[in-house]
Amino acid sequence: MEESSSQVTRDSSSLLYEERFMCSVCLDEFTDPVTTPCGHNFCKTCLTQYWDNSPNCICPLCKEKFTKRPELKINTTLREVVDHFKKKKGLNKPDVYCDACTGVKLKAVKSCLHCGLTFCKSHLEPHNNVPKLKKHKLINPVENVEDYMCQKHERPLELFCREDEMCVCQFCTETDHKTHNTVTIEEESGEKRTQLGKTQSKVQQMIQERLKKMEEIKRSVQLRKKSTEREIADSIEVFTALVHSIERCQAELLQVMEEKQKAAERQAEGLIKDLEQEITELKRRDSELEQLSHTEDHIHLLQIYPTMNNPPHTKNWTDISIDTDVNVETVRKVLSQLQKTLNTKLSETLNTKLKQAVDTELKRSQQYAVDVTLDPDTAHPELILSDDGKQVTNGDTKQNLSDNPKRFNKCPIVLGKEGFSSGRFYYEVQVKGKTKWDVGVARESVNRKGTITLIPQNGFWTVILRNENQYMACAYTPVSLTLREKPQTVGVFVDYEMGLVSFYDVEARSHIYSFTGQSFNEKLYPYFCPCNNNGGKNSAPLLISCISKTVCHLQSI
Repeated sequence: MEESSSQVTRDSSSLLYEERFMCSVCLDEFTDPVTTPCGHNFCKTCLTQYWDNSPNCICPLCKEKFTKRPELKINTTLREVVDHFKKKKGLNKPDVYCDACTGVKLKAVKSCLHCGLTFCKSHLEPHNNVPKLKKHKLINPVENVEDYMCQKHERPLELFCREDEMCVCQFCTETDHKTHNTVTIEEESGEKRTQLGKTQSKVQQMIQERLKKMEEIKRSVQLRKKSTEREIADSIEVFTALVHSIERCQAELLQVMEEKQKAAERQAEGLIKDLEQEITELKRRDSELEQLSHTEDHIHLLQIYPTMNNPPHTKNWTDISIDTDVNVETVRKVLSQLQKTLNTKLSETLNTKLKQAVDTELKRSQQYAVDVTLDPDTAHPELILSDDGKQVTNGDTKQNLSDNPKRFNKCPIVLGKEGFSSGRFYYEVQVKGKTKWDVGVARESVNRKGTITLIPQNGFWTVILRNENQYMACAYTPVSLTLREKPQTVGVFVDYEMGLVSFYDVEARSHIYSFTGQSFNEKLYPYFCPCNNNGGKNSAPLLISCISKTVCHLQSI
């Protein structure tokens, strides 16, 4: 890019230098340049011949008249600069050789338009000394001398016919071009040079604009890079926090499971101890019963029978057990809490990031704010526009207005005066208090008569409100929009080259909808439709907001 810009600058400078070193009479580089009292430079021979053939002594360029013929002295400084330029330029310019030389041809120094020949320095001498030859028109040496001469009359092309846009000789003005408007080649060349100067200024301006745009793009890339780096850093921070939350919840889950395991072990130890005690007691009873089963002391047996006949009192172990499975409900509860925590954190993070991104996007869009004024020539006859062209209401009664081609005659629509066929633009419109409205942009060639269908294929890119809270984007298939808040001010941003139309809720700093991948090939105009009054429920106006670019700039810093 930088190399290309440098080349353009070098080329522009080269053209500028070449123009400064050209004589406006012969249209070639200066040879022995002289300066007139008015400050213009010419070849000495060109100026001398011009004055010799003119009744008055005037400057060929600015036409200033001199009462006394100035004494011409060669501008040595300019000659040195021109010679240096010629040498530099001559590296790529083929040499022209003398037509009069026999044998070894010498380099030519001048071409004579009367003779139709090119001469070296020695063969040019007669043109400097012979009075008749001194009147011949000389130019810097060229290979195609015939191109500078009239092919019909074999005379120098000294005049320019403005009707036929061609160079002619003096004889041509007495025959084919007798009634035509002819001027000297010098005069026409001066005007053309002036026009070329203007064109060059425009070209240089275009170069500067593109260089500026190139720098703007570079800055945008750098800003985008910094923004991306910040987003990456923020994302790493967020996900690091989420990982820590997962690790903490995992640790809590493991702790709960370990505590449950220890509690189960303690329960088992107590139960085993109770079982061991009961087993000891039962063994003791078993031993006593064994002894009684063999006793001969019948009286003693009968005395203790009621006590010994019943088993000792013990626990009912039928339903007592240790759960061998992990408590699923506990795990599920912990996992549910973990999921809830993660979802909350992730939702909060994503919502914050999304809001920040939309806010940044909206601020960037607002930098392209334009001053929109409603065009009364497009307004439906029922619409009432304010004097400043900033708000529109539906009066419900048709006004007596001419039905010009620009006016909508069926739907209560009005367009902005200003159309845009390139770049980016943004405007805001207040929709507060309305139950129905349409806002967006429209193509210049849209149908303005009869019923209209709001779809991109027909040249409309709009978002609409119906029945107080039903928002829709009018795509080929309408898109129902769910908005958290009811927009009070809608921002509309268009990037013509990107084929993008975006809508924003300005107060909520949120994105409403975007048409992407569109193809624009003509002017786009801001579009407004306040809809009908609906018995006074929808009588509030659509009001175009005034956006301060200074504020937009400060917001973007």
